[in-house]
Amino acid sequence: MTTILPVASGKGGVGKTVFTANIGVSLARAGKTVILADLDLGGSNLHTALGEKNDKSGIGNYIYKQERSLESLLVETREPRLYFIPGDSLLPGTANLPYFRKVKILKELAGLVADYVILDLGSGSSYNTIDFFLTSASGILVVTPETTSILNAYSFVKAALFRMIYRSFPARSDERALVHRFTTERLEGTERSTAALIEALGRLSAEAAETARESVRTFLPRVVLNMGRTQRDVPLGAKLRQVARKNLDLEVEYIGFLPHDEEVGTSILQRRPLLSLNPDSAFARNLVQVTNRLIHEPIPRSPKLFEADEDLTELAEQASF
Repeated sequence: MTTILPVASGKGGVGKTVFTANIGVSLARAGKTVILADLDLGGSNLHTALGEKNDKSGIGNYIYKQERSLESLLVETREPRLYFIPGDSLLPGTANLPYFRKVKILKELAGLVADYVILDLGSGSSYNTIDFFLTSASGILVVTPETTSILNAYSFVKAALFRMIYRSFPARSDERALVHRFTTERLEGTERSTAALIEALGRLSAEAAETARESVRTFLPRVVLNMGRTQRDVPLGAKLRQVARKNLDLEVEYIGFLPHDEEVGTSILQRRPLLSLNPDSAFARNLVQVTNRLIHEPIPRSPKLFEADEDLTELAEQASF
């Protein structure tokens, strides 16, 4: 069975693309067949992190109907079992993806044959990015231990959850109209929590409220804290969980604590994944823990409640600096 792993970030500059490239290499070296798809529309650069030439047809060609399928875009990389679907950098202007093309891409992603299809998404909370993120209920969000990163990550998770609830109802339904009003109209003094949205849906019907609750139960985003320097970064990183739990009644799970590593910058300059350049680097050693987590638990089975953020603390304690 193919596992789709969308990787996103609330803001740029947090190392999302570097993480995507290296986790792809790591999974391939663990014996998995992996496809990396560059879906950062309007800003694709996964080829740089992979060290691949940008001279092949990519997503842009597919969007403009110059290629017939996503499968026809597959490129072999220098890493055995690792394949790559280039982005749109040869054909700029694809950021505003037509809806029908997005739907076609979503359907074809599910039909790709591999152990893992990993999506490198654009930063921010556009509908295109969020809809690609929602190809899995357990997408990966890369954050750094900075207040701006945590706040933007929370905004992304909130937007994704409300979008998931919106898409849980039929088109042109009263429920969709209510969710749309709830998320777009700015009413002073109106609470914008998940509980308030479910209460509003409940006034339409008990079934609508239960549908929304089920969306919350099944949405289990996972977080990788990148560029950590010391265990003192744990409380700031844990803020995302606290605010998501308080305002959205949502659990997030931390699956990685990756240390700040000067060799990451070197790998970008040399256009080689750090796992290829130096598999013994601090970043690479800790990435193996994330890899093992993804292999043994590709989809979380149920929310895990960590009242004192024991999972993130343990990851930081295990990290090699």
